Amino acid sequence: MPAVTRATASTQQKSDLPPEAYRQAVNQADLAISITDTQAVILFANEAFSRVTGYSADEIVGQNESILSNQTSPDGLYKGLWEELAEQRPWSCMLLNRKKDGQLYLAELTISPVVDAQGKTTHFVGMHRDVTELHRLECLVRNQKKLIESVIDTAPIAFVVLDQNGKVILDNHEYKKLLSDLHVAEPAHTLLDSLSPNWREMLISEPETCAFDSREARIDRPLGRARWLSVTTSLIEMHSDCADSYFNTGSQPGLLLVISDISILREEQARARSAVMQAVLADEERTAAIREGLSAAIFRLQEPMNVMASAAAILQRRDPASAEALQQALAASREHLESLRQVIPPNPQEIEVRVNLNEVLRDVLQISTQRLLGAGIVVDWRPALTLPPIIGRPLQLCLLFKALVDNAIEAMNIKGWHRRELSISSAVERECIVITVSDSGPGIPPDSRHKAFEPFFSAKPASGPHIGTGLSRAQQVVADHGGIIDLEESSSGGCLVIVEFRLDGDPI
Repeated sequence: MPAVTRATASTQQKSDLPPEAYRQAVNQADLAISITDTQAVILFANEAFSRVTGYSADEIVGQNESILSNQTSPDGLYKGLWEELAEQRPWSCMLLNRKKDGQLYLAELTISPVVDAQGKTTHFVGMHRDVTELHRLECLVRNQKKLIESVIDTAPIAFVVLDQNGKVILDNHEYKKLLSDLHVAEPAHTLLDSLSPNWREMLISEPETCAFDSREARIDRPLGRARWLSVTTSLIEMHSDCADSYFNTGSQPGLLLVISDISILREEQARARSAVMQAVLADEERTAAIREGLSAAIFRLQEPMNVMASAAAILQRRDPASAEALQQALAASREHLESLRQVIPPNPQEIEVRVNLNEVLRDVLQISTQRLLGAGIVVDWRPALTLPPIIGRPLQLCLLFKALVDNAIEAMNIKGWHRRELSISSAVERECIVITVSDSGPGIPPDSRHKAFEPFFSAKPASGPHIGTGLSRAQQVVADHGGIIDLEESSSGGCLVIVEFRLDGDPI
């Protein structure tokens, strides 16, 4: 069909729609509609208008629209109304109206000017609906939201909600305090990384595995006290607010974190543990000194006895009688050495548990505080913010790091040595926990470093009170935990001790 013919047919169809159809459509519409003259006198009102206002068409036609007003709306509101209509622009607003029976209702009103072919406004069309119940529900939701927010914000524990991608979508004041106290980009991410390292992938693929109850995380800060936080996570269902999700009944998981600060409780326990550990360490150090002294004595007695054994072998040919007497003396000496070896105190037996090395290092520094202050040593403590635990023996690890600290104190606490700085740090590198202990002392000569781990080697003066077993005992503790220990020169020219433990517990 030619384009002209199609246009003619379309025009013919529109002209065939009788005016009565327009009137009935407006009259039967579910939206309250009224038509007024330019003075707001009502000329027409549909059935929905009567249902909303209570006025019949006969009662309302001829009345001014102001009959519905409760006379409580601000004057500026109506001034704006007439200014907009004078510019032949539609106007919308919320008004408080009164029904025929005196009942107040909230009306959502839109008024549009009707303009003739000459561009003159001839009528106004008003459309409004009763939104009182909708307003009540909206206020109820807002009030409930404010109530919930007030309760959450005044709660003494931190709340935070993450979406499926780990983005924070809701938090409270206590969580914001954590944000400023810990100086991290997102405390929730730091805690989850510590407690459940694969949480990001799990939240997408297996969200139910992200829920757990009351797991504790220790947060260490270089310039502040350690924080202990108890974390409980729960899955919540969240629905998208996008338009294309309207007919989609599915939901996406969100993760709610409830974070409680239990630092005061853990600090009290740490003080009690530190006091006990200090006593146990002192006792073990005394026992270790006895063990070290006896072992060193036996080791040193072995040398002359070996010489005597060689001499007896030589005398056997020349003077069998003297050789026999010497052999008997050697046998008696070996019996006495064996008896001496039997009284060496055994190493303490410990059960392996989960150990946080930051906690061990803080305990060692706490125990060594008096010695450090007495020697005028400045401590630079740089812990990792969070540190995964290793399986180990707490007492042995405390002895290990206390020995390293004691060695550093002795190295720097010499007359005339001015620079006295001890730096201790912890970090996670290459699936390993790396602890460094660095001092500003005179250091260990390069030609002695390879001997430092030999039994009974010591760089201390022979006249000193300490017999010394070098770092052999420290190396044994590290080896028992599957780690390695190494010596290097520190940036200040002193000694740098590096200790590494694998996170999976396998030997390095």
